[in-house]
Amino acid sequence: MSSGKPLLSTSEPSSATSPHHRRHSSLTIGSLGRLCHNTSISSSVTDGSQHSNLSDHNDELEDELEEFDEDISPLGGALRNSVECPAYLRTRKKFKPVDLQLQLPLPERKLLVSWGGVTDPQHVWSMREVSGASSQAVSSGIQDYLNKSQRSERFLQISMQLKENLTHHDNPRLIHINDPKRTNDNFEYSGNEIRTSKYTFLNFLPKNLFIQFHRVAYLYFLAIAALNQLPPLAVFGRTVSLVPLLFVLTVTAVKDGYEDWRRHRSDRNENNREALVLQSGKFHPKRWKKLQSGEVVKICSDETIPCDMVLLNTSDPSGIAYIQTMNLDGESNLKTRYARQETNKLVLDGTIISGVITCEQPNRNIYEFTANLEIKGQRYPLSQSNIILRGCQLKNTEWAIGVVVYAGKDTKAMLNSAMSPAKRSRLETYMNRETFWLSVFLLIMCLVVAIGMGLWLNTHKNQLDTLPYYRKIYFDKKKFGEKYKYYGIPMETFFSFLSSIIVFQIMIPISLYITMELVRLGQSYFMIGDRHMYDSSSDSRFQCRSLNINEDLGQIRYVFSDKTGTLTENKMEFRKASVWGKQYGSTLSVDGTGDTNVGAEAVLEGRRTWKLKSEITPDSELLKLLHNDLSGDERIAAQEFFLTLAACNTVIPIATQSPSSSDTDSTLRASYGIVDYQGESPDEQALVAAASAYGYTLYERTSGHIVVDVNGEKLRLVVLGLHEFDSVRKRMSVVIRFPNDSVKVLVKGADTSMFSILKRDHPDDNHTKHATQSHLNEYSSEGLRTLVVASRDLTGEELVEWQSTYEDASTSLTDRSIKLRQTAALIECDLTLLGATAIEDKLQEGVPEAIESLRQAGIKVWVLTGDKQETAISIGLSCKLLTADMEQIIINGTSESECRKFLCDAKAKYCVKSANSCDQISVWRQNTESDYLEIPLGTKLSSLQQQHAGQEEGASFGPLALIIDGNSLVYILEKDLESELFDLATSCKVVLCCRVAPLQKAGIVDLIKCRSDDMTLAIGDGANDVSMIQMADVGVGICGQEGRQAVMASDFAMGQFRFLKRLLLVHGHWNYQRIGYLVLYNFYRNAVFVLMLFWYILYTAFSTTSALTDWSSVFYSVLYTSLPTIVVGILDKDLSHKTLLKYPKLYSAGYRQESYNMSLFWITMLDMLWQSLVLFYVPLFTYRDSTIDIWSMGSLWTIAVVILVNMHLAMDIQRWVVITHISLWGSISITYSCMVVLDSIPVFPNYGLV
Repeated sequence: MSSGKPLLSTSEPSSATSPHHRRHSSLTIGSLGRLCHNTSISSSVTDGSQHSNLSDHNDELEDELEEFDEDISPLGGALRNSVECPAYLRTRKKFKPVDLQLQLPLPERKLLVSWGGVTDPQHVWSMREVSGASSQAVSSGIQDYLNKSQRSERFLQISMQLKENLTHHDNPRLIHINDPKRTNDNFEYSGNEIRTSKYTFLNFLPKNLFIQFHRVAYLYFLAIAALNQLPPLAVFGRTVSLVPLLFVLTVTAVKDGYEDWRRHRSDRNENNREALVLQSGKFHPKRWKKLQSGEVVKICSDETIPCDMVLLNTSDPSGIAYIQTMNLDGESNLKTRYARQETNKLVLDGTIISGVITCEQPNRNIYEFTANLEIKGQRYPLSQSNIILRGCQLKNTEWAIGVVVYAGKDTKAMLNSAMSPAKRSRLETYMNRETFWLSVFLLIMCLVVAIGMGLWLNTHKNQLDTLPYYRKIYFDKKKFGEKYKYYGIPMETFFSFLSSIIVFQIMIPISLYITMELVRLGQSYFMIGDRHMYDSSSDSRFQCRSLNINEDLGQIRYVFSDKTGTLTENKMEFRKASVWGKQYGSTLSVDGTGDTNVGAEAVLEGRRTWKLKSEITPDSELLKLLHNDLSGDERIAAQEFFLTLAACNTVIPIATQSPSSSDTDSTLRASYGIVDYQGESPDEQALVAAASAYGYTLYERTSGHIVVDVNGEKLRLVVLGLHEFDSVRKRMSVVIRFPNDSVKVLVKGADTSMFSILKRDHPDDNHTKHATQSHLNEYSSEGLRTLVVASRDLTGEELVEWQSTYEDASTSLTDRSIKLRQTAALIECDLTLLGATAIEDKLQEGVPEAIESLRQAGIKVWVLTGDKQETAISIGLSCKLLTADMEQIIINGTSESECRKFLCDAKAKYCVKSANSCDQISVWRQNTESDYLEIPLGTKLSSLQQQHAGQEEGASFGPLALIIDGNSLVYILEKDLESELFDLATSCKVVLCCRVAPLQKAGIVDLIKCRSDDMTLAIGDGANDVSMIQMADVGVGICGQEGRQAVMASDFAMGQFRFLKRLLLVHGHWNYQRIGYLVLYNFYRNAVFVLMLFWYILYTAFSTTSALTDWSSVFYSVLYTSLPTIVVGILDKDLSHKTLLKYPKLYSAGYRQESYNMSLFWITMLDMLWQSLVLFYVPLFTYRDSTIDIWSMGSLWTIAVVILVNMHLAMDIQRWVVITHISLWGSISITYSCMVVLDSIPVFPNYGLV
């Protein structure tokens, strides 16, 4: 905005400039061709003092760089062009090949994107902050830069990295357009058929049995059933012994088979969908599974893309296609993709396209695509903007035509999907440990019986014909006089050992697994029916999609959450603005009906020709400034401010003409156009909508121009070039030509990158800057998302120079991103500050409260998002995940060595100890977290951290928050830096991972799972969260607007994030407490029964005879004692839901394993031991001198043990309801009834005892 004239002025551009907006003379295009003197050299935060420090070293740096060039002359010229050095040292030359490539050895390349990283391997070195961007940190970085030897080493490292990057595509993939036979005959690329199911018809039985027999108890009962088939050991009927195991295996197999059948059905439906394929000059339908690489496919509006395709042509004359990528990145906003004009024109002319696409091999990086298109001897570069990926949907475009480059399992969507793992409960895993100890205890009892029997036989070997239990002759009527088959003392002892195992087999309760399944089913029923977890906005109830891990909900220690659509509604609202150093937005009324707003609307009523689909209430004072006939810098700045908001974006306007207004006053009748906006970023949509509300309405966009309605006047702007936002520059700029042929560059970006490229040394500029900075701090403290807006005029020389370099950079096949960043630096300098914006990303209802409750419960919440860093930080502040007293550790590395340095520096600064060097780190973390649980809610977290960290050096820093980007994770997850990241991350209260790809989310979850025993939960709403959801111990899907991929892959699904609070703190606590008690009680119940049999065997001369019938043993676990256990496992509550929500710290009982652990197990076993002794000997001594027979004693012991275990359960019940009484007392009554019935059957041995 260097000219002081209105934007719509049609006069010729004037060379005169306003004194407030004059440009510094340092920006010249002389022989030296220097860039702007204050171009930002990094993404770190810099201020005026920091920049002055840089300027002071100008001459020294320049001399040293020349000296360095002389030392390595072959590399000097190349380094000046390829390395992002300070802007005042960089020459304005055309980009040429890097000479150093021919002189450096080829390093061994390691795959950088195997975790699906959002990586830009051409990133150059830049100084980055480890935490907070203080002036001291930046100054220290500059001093390091002045060190000649260190600088040489850095330059050499960058050069080697560039050489390494250029070898990335040594083995390209060749796609012959419209020639699938030639394409696939040479290379045999993957077909387009997909398979997500686990089993096939042939491998279902062996594979399913293999998975089921991971339960140790199943192996145990299989061995028992096998032993019972041997004649000498047939204690029970051979067929009967197989029934329990076969029943459990069959039920589980049927359930698993049904779930996999649903996957097969989904795959079949997907593979049999049809697409139009070009064959013999016409498009014919063809099933998806038969599509091949090289085929030309036509997609119609609202259809799903069947494979990864390079666009050749669209229904739009300019080759634009709009797609929705919510199945990939979770975003519901439309994104633009382009067909190259060369192919678009050929298709429009009816020419049959034939050519070759040379592209990279299939990889998981959904944000990058590198390829070349060769047609008629001409080669054209292709990028991510030219490819549409499988799973996306075509929107607002009648049709699009593309060529298949990746199909089936080679598509980026399939490479980022993981097979659904078979999740098992953590408590069930612990059960294997207790099962092992019960097996040891069982073997000890069997050894005691076997050894005792051997000794007893040896002592009475001459009396075996007459002594009870071991006599060799039958005395019953059927076999009177016959002899038993006797195998001798050694074999009889061995058989006694095996028979004892069969008799004591219920020591390990196979019925426990069936009971647990029934209890989980009942728990799920009540969770689904919980009206507090019903979302009325989406009409969705809570869903339990997995019945195996209900109790894991009560043991969660880490929650990994997506941001967009999970924490937020993905709806942005423009709240405040700072224009030319003055703040606006305070006059907005809460309900939008204030008198000032009515007057403000009247200002535009007579001029407006467009209206937003969703209206925004503007600020009256700012409207008056824009539309009053006033002159001055403030009004010009406000005009350029809103013009920048309307023009500097990639938003797609969707305009529809509405009928005339129905106002009664005919003078006010006007025909309004209704405009709505779609775009990749909700922020941009909110900014463009805000500009429209103030009279600057974007209503048309093509590849070469945009049209803005400025208060009823049509303003057509030619778009000369666009530099999109990237994580290095952290800003976006557009070069536009006005109707009067003046050219401006409009820029918006993060304050960390914008303030360092503003012009300075003028009092008004400094005043505006300081005022805007103050407003930004205020906005940030309110949790609003901020952007800084600036602009500048371009002279003819600057424009020519920029256009030349921009054309070279945008068509470069190597280092394209580096060169585009360098090109952007040519014009993104000496900017005039216009103002700043503040946007509110509306959180879902109850998110801050839910996160606070989870943190009070001792649960760590990590946010893993594909959004940029500033966005994630803003949301972290909004949802109270980040607080003002937290120390932010920012890791933005572009190489392994840089990431290592950042991690080590942060660990040293904040006294974080390595787990491998000191095992006390886990104890320190546990103490920190447990202490946090015990402090009052009003206590600051900083006081807690000081108790444990930095005591030796007297450090006084608050709780830590780690913020790391996806590029850094590429190196950390692939290299040997995982332990460093684990140590640092687990020492932080909060972790934010930005710009992460789907598989990187899974990698972060896996990092915690593999290196700790803590349980993890992942929650998300989009297909990009599927890998994370499947990797976590518990996966939760949000039934939002982002499709149903996350829900289909999840274990539980719900409508809002806030329901997670109730799910974990209430249902998770209840489920864990119930299942934990259920397992211990089942161990107790069966063990006391087995010990009673054990005492009887010892009393009967170590024989394996039993006083109980087979039916009594079977009914004991199935009928006599099972129903009360199931009812208590479903309905019992130790605390009410109000208490659990009011005191979140009670949740810690779960991850501390207070309801189920080894100590409780052994206490239960000791309790069982003395009770079994009392149970056996009290009836025995009571009826010792009576004539009662052994079967009557057996019936008495059966009734006694049933009463004992049920009364034991009754004493532990904490919530009595009617059904609890019925099940408990009814079980005792059923036991008596069954005993009467069984004793009335003549074929049973205890017939007639009634």
